[in-house]
Order: sequence, then C-alpha cells, then structure tokens
Amino acid sequence: MKSEERLTLFELNRLVRETIECEMPHEYWVEAELSECRESKGHCYMELIEKDEKTATPIAKAPAKCWSSKWTLVRPYFERTTGQRLVAGMKVLLKVYPQFHEAFGFSWIVTDIDPTYTLGDMARKRQEIIRQLKEEGVFDLQKELSLPLFCQRIAVISSETAAGYGDFCNQLSDNPYGLQFQTWLFPATMQGEGVEQSIIQALNHINAVCEDFDCVVIIRGGGATSDMSGFDTLALAENVANFPLPIITGIGHDRDESILDMVSHMRVKTPTAAAALLIDHLKHVLDAINNCQNSITRSVQQKLSTLQVQLSTVSEAIPRLFSIVKTRQEARLDAIRQKIPMLIERRLISEHHRLEILEEKVKSLDPQLLLKRGYSITLFNGKAVRDPQQLHQGDEIETRLEKGTIISKVK
Repeated sequence: MKSEERLTLFELNRLVRETIECEMPHEYWVEAELSECRESKGHCYMELIEKDEKTATPIAKAPAKCWSSKWTLVRPYFERTTGQRLVAGMKVLLKVYPQFHEAFGFSWIVTDIDPTYTLGDMARKRQEIIRQLKEEGVFDLQKELSLPLFCQRIAVISSETAAGYGDFCNQLSDNPYGLQFQTWLFPATMQGEGVEQSIIQALNHINAVCEDFDCVVIIRGGGATSDMSGFDTLALAENVANFPLPIITGIGHDRDESILDMVSHMRVKTPTAAAALLIDHLKHVLDAINNCQNSITRSVQQKLSTLQVQLSTVSEAIPRLFSIVKTRQEARLDAIRQKIPMLIERRLISEHHRLEILEEKVKSLDPQLLLKRGYSITLFNGKAVRDPQQLHQGDEIETRLEKGTIISKVK
C-alpha cells in the first residue's frame, strides 16, 4: 500500500465534513419522532427516530441539537402555540442543517420547529382517544351523575405544595355564607411525565373509601401551561369516566379542553372556580330549603287565618243554631207528649184483649172441665199416670172424679 493513500481518522472525518458542507449547504424541513429530548446548559439535545408504519420498527435514527441562541426563541413559541413541552414520543417538523465534527461526529442542527405540525399530530391522537372512549360507551358516563344536594365532603387530588390547592381550601373555608365543607387531600404529581399514573393511583385510593365522599376535585395551579400532556391520555380518561363519584376538574389553563376535562362531570378553569362552583351549588340548596321553609310558613299562616275566620263564623252561628235546635226539640217533645195518652190507651186495649184470649185458653185447658164430662185422672205420687207399666203391685194410686177422689191399691 502506498503511503499517499493513507489518511488519519481526523483527515478522513474532515473530508466527510467538507463533503457534507459542500454537498448539503441548505437547510431542510424533516419529519421525525422524538425518542429523547433533554436540556443541558441552555441547549436542547434530541434523538430523532422514524418507525415503519406497519411494524413500528425503527428504520432511521439521528441525533439533533438546538443551540441556546435558537432554543430560547423556539421553545417559548412552540409551547405557547401547542400548550405542550417537547417530550419523547412527540412527532415534530424540524428545520435542520447537517453538521459533522471531526471529534464528535454527525448531528442535525435545529434552527426552527413548526408547532402546527405537532398540533396536527396531537389533534389526531386526541381524536383517536375520544373515538375509542365513545366506542367503549364511557365518554359521557360522568355527565349522567349529579352532585349530591349536600355536597360538602370533598376529595381533592392536587400537589400538596401547589398554590392552587391552598387557594381552593381558603375559598371554601372563607365563603361569605358560612357554609361548611370538609376536604381531604390525595397528593398527586400534576405536571411532567408522572401525571397519569399519579392521578390514577389517587383515584384508586379514593375509590376504596368512596362512600366517605360526595365528589372529587382535580385541581392544578401554578404550573406551566406546557405541562398538560399528562391529562390527554386514554388510561386516565377511562379511569375518570368510570369513576362512581362526580369529578370536577380545575387544572388551570386557557387552551382547548383536555380529554380529562371532556370526560369529567364538570370542568372549570381554575381551582378557585372549582371552589366557587361548590359554594354556589350548596348555596342554591340552602336557598331552596329557605324558600320551602318560607312557603310552608306562609301556607300554615294562611291556613290558620282561614280556620280562625271559620271558627269565628261558627262561634257566631252557634247561638242561632242552638235556638233553632232547641225550638225544634221542644216542638218534638210537645208532639210526643200529645201522643202519649193515645198511645197508652191503645196499648192498654191491646193488652186487655190479649189477656182475654189467654184467659179463654187457660179455661179450655182446665182439668175440672174434663172431670165434669165424665173423665177421671189417675195420680201416683202426685203425677198423672199415663202408662200402666209405671205401676207395680202394692202401689197406692189416687183417682180423681168430678165429685170426689178414690184411693186404690194395685194388686
């Protein structure tokens, strides 16, 4: 091998750099997925990847860097537009140019990011999650629940140190109506990659004792508006949609609703708005009770007034009615007194006639009449003898005739 054909590694790498700079002098828009994204000393370091659409197998990889001079401009614009931070798994459209360094190798240098491309991808993912929730029939389950009339026992999912949690509790306790609420905090991560699992874990803890609560409030305050990706996941949405208690969300952002907001029972913008909602709900119940109390009081008063009028009318009518009744009864008694002699006379005649009939019957049954006709009566021990078998030899019998009595002895 001839010596002039040899190259050192540095020389070879410099040749590659010069070739790239010569052959690829322009910037290019490239579609890719972020498999890694991290910040260090103001710069952003990314790992770009492309996967096969059918198998999801990586078919291309490359590192990319966005220097701080560009990153300080690109990042705020991207986050304001999308409401998201750049995170692994996100699809992006980057403006890049190639760079090859003799010591550090190849990298794409990012000069711009198109947030509308990412928004489109995020929208597609959101629509896919919404479609799946509707197919499962759970998208509107929370809307079918209702807040209890006396919704005072509140399970709160929030970061313990979040300013929004303190605002929520203060708003409830200092309400102008003196309404009483009890809150229990179930701490959870409310920003970053751990949001989904942390909130699901808190929901599981509440579900184990759900009979102790009237509703659940998920609140977030003081965090960056770009940390919202954790609220747009299928697993979290399914857990919230199927939860047995009504869930109110107040996760503090002004962009379009998150999927968590969509499936919850009710969505408000901020923790204080969630507190105001609960206060207004209970105040409405209190007003309804007071209205019912006033209505009952008025009804009772009207009824008493009516009864008093009726009682007064009756009181005034009693003497007149008594006089009428007295007159009628006196007339009735007079009529009865007039009828009594006649009735007594009729009764006496009737009873006299009845006695005559009985007298005739008694006379017709007098044994003396039978004796006068020639009949006799035989007595044994004072009783009439009807059957000779009643008598025995030696018995003394008495025979009564019209004009005397015969004593005989049975032989």
